[in-house]
Amino acid sequence: MAKRKPNRLLAEERRREILTVLAQNGRITVEDVAKRFGISAVTARGDLDALSSLGVLVRSHGGGVRPLVAAPEHPLRVREGMHREEKARISQAALKLIRPHQTVILCTGSTLAALAGQIRNLAPEGLTVITYALNIANRLADMPNLSLVMVGGVFRHPSTAFVGPHAEQMMMSLHADHCFMSTVGLDADVGLTTLDIMEAHLNRRMIDAAAQVTVLADSSKFGHRSLSLISDLRPVHRVITDSAAPAPQVEKLRTRGLEVLLV
Repeated sequence: MAKRKPNRLLAEERRREILTVLAQNGRITVEDVAKRFGISAVTARGDLDALSSLGVLVRSHGGGVRPLVAAPEHPLRVREGMHREEKARISQAALKLIRPHQTVILCTGSTLAALAGQIRNLAPEGLTVITYALNIANRLADMPNLSLVMVGGVFRHPSTAFVGPHAEQMMMSLHADHCFMSTVGLDADVGLTTLDIMEAHLNRRMIDAAAQVTVLADSSKFGHRSLSLISDLRPVHRVITDSAAPAPQVEKLRTRGLEVLLV
């Protein structure tokens, strides 16, 4: 007759699997844990509390979420060299959404810089671009057939972006057909997040100013949550990402009514 494993060992195995689910999905509920392991809700809460005490899970109402990890804000030049092939495919797909004589907002980030490069190579006729990112403005400034609107404010060196109350006030007076934005974190349950509070506020103004919102995010951004919430996913129409994006997150986005383009 096989010996039954000690309860302590069983608990450790459960908790390791809970962490695996958390890494894949970003969150787990008490009900999920109870059903998965055939245990009571009380025992499931005990597992989540134990993991929370270790700092590897943050308790939330009815379950737990992956803890926020403050990723370093790499200089833009460094980020432009990361996931370069994926960003090229994402920006090519984004360019196909832009129509002649539209006004588009380009937020900051290395993926948006790649889109600016695509626009430079093949700009739709009569295009107007609104941006607060100096690197994007520099790429487009010498194009005579393109109208460029530069939003001014306080300069942030890591993202080469102008932010702050003056930038937000200017955005409130503008309207665009399409806002293309990137993000530090994209989580199907939380929404869009970034590292800087002022940049998050300005991003929200840009979302409000646009008739359509498309998020450009390579797969490394999925399931991550950064310091400042830009917005939940309700104003977002679509996400363009690469084929390595985690399937559970992609499915959640589609369930919430977002179009997800895998390139």
